[in-house]
Amino acid sequence: MAESVDTNAAVWKSDATAQEWVKSMDARERKRADQLAFMARLLPFGSDEAFTVVDLGAGTGAAARAVLDAYPRAEAILADFSPQMMDQGARVLAPYEGRYRYVEFDLRDAAWPAAIPARVGAVLTSQSVHHLPDERKHSLFGEIFERLAPGGWYVNFDPVKALDPAVEATWQRVNDTLDPDARHLREHRNPQEELRWQTHVRYMTDAERQLEWLRAVGFEAVDVYWKQLDYLIFAGRRPAEGHSRPGSLTR
Repeated sequence: MAESVDTNAAVWKSDATAQEWVKSMDARERKRADQLAFMARLLPFGSDEAFTVVDLGAGTGAAARAVLDAYPRAEAILADFSPQMMDQGARVLAPYEGRYRYVEFDLRDAAWPAAIPARVGAVLTSQSVHHLPDERKHSLFGEIFERLAPGGWYVNFDPVKALDPAVEATWQRVNDTLDPDARHLREHRNPQEELRWQTHVRYMTDAERQLEWLRAVGFEAVDVYWKQLDYLIFAGRRPAEGHSRPGSLTR
């Protein structure tokens, strides 16, 4: 697949993809429930504090929902570029009416929509950053840093690429034991599934480089806070100014 042809829109603005994503959503979220809850736990807020979290590339809002569940006074801004995914997300988010809103935002674009406040308490990304070219990943981290209030956290849950082919092979072997159907599905993809797979892996990069980019734009406390094979949660915070706490911004 040519690097110059970005297929993200073709995949994620597809009615078929949105329907398939929702069909498998419950099983996928049960599998990742602990990781999503852990993302929320990394945020430095008390359970009764009010703050605004931005979920970039939110899809149907799994990461945002984990935060809204953990912090009853939190509000979420969910940013996505797919009308199909936002429509499906609005259905799932019905129980959180009044505590969230969607904004349209293509993460490939450095011009953030005015509907996202200049300062927020936290930013999340889940299963989205790996779809961006490396140059855009790096610049997005800088933009996230600028949007965070002092002491605010950025948390990312994403797959990564191994630098060592032997490690990559080990990840695949172990993943195949965890999911007995994985090998068959990998070897028998239909054209639409192959397009989704190529879109999934084409810009994937290693964890080490991304941690360096976070530190380079100013984040501190940068670490891989959870990892299982090719999936990890890494995070960092914007340094606090004096003794200030992460900002609370409402709509």
